[in-house]
Amino acid sequence: MHVLLHLFRTGNAVMGVIGLLMGVLIATGTDILDHWEQIFWAGVAVFAFIAGGNSLNDYTDREVDRLTHPERPLPSGRMVPRQVLIISMACFALSFLASLALNLSSIIIVVLAIVLMLSYEVRLKREALTGNLEIALLTGMLFLLGGAVVGMMERTYVIALLAFLAILGREVVKDIEDMEGDFDRQTLPKRLGAHRAGLFASLTFLMAVALSPLPYLDGTFGIWYMGTVLLADAMFIYCAIVHFRNPTKGQKMAKYGMLLALLAFLVGGLL
Repeated sequence: MHVLLHLFRTGNAVMGVIGLLMGVLIATGTDILDHWEQIFWAGVAVFAFIAGGNSLNDYTDREVDRLTHPERPLPSGRMVPRQVLIISMACFALSFLASLALNLSSIIIVVLAIVLMLSYEVRLKREALTGNLEIALLTGMLFLLGGAVVGMMERTYVIALLAFLAILGREVVKDIEDMEGDFDRQTLPKRLGAHRAGLFASLTFLMAVALSPLPYLDGTFGIWYMGTVLLADAMFIYCAIVHFRNPTKGQKMAKYGMLLALLAFLVGGLL
């Protein structure tokens, strides 16, 4: 059991379920218990999806992990590649089957996410920008799923878009940080150079800042949302500047900015 928990990177899977719950809270406010059955099946789908994705990642990166993550189940010899591949496919199948208990919009999101994850791990993660786009898109889709399972996906469009932009920028900054170690990937910084890739990352952060007032301007959320999201905006603006001289600090600030943005949406939905 312990080796499976390590393979699934259970902490990441639990965080994914928490992200789903945040999407539901943003969509419904305080009525989350009215939708417990849909949330349960969506949670199973999300957990199984992330477990399957992490298992597939260990399978496809097993040679690289001998150097970078020797403690993982495959490099350490605790599991064999065929086992991991079968477990990964079983997790994706469970994710799809769980989604069948949900509405059509939710099923489409889960199926699309599985297709994207498979294409990412098999090929696209080594391509410049394409892999970053897929990770950012999958993150945004998590919040869309939170809205879709309760039939209120329109209330999560903006947070999904902001998450997409913030994660896209952070992924590019992480690639700048890891340029020397990414010997098996043709990342955007390797294609364009660190400075040009950094300008692209900064643009995505600033686009997120520019779009953040939309829920206040259209009347979805009130002044409490606006007051909180301004703090997140300040962090993203700082990140757009600081990552040029310190990519490690920049990508960490982007993570904190995203957490503040989530808090702003939760405040907006609850107050």
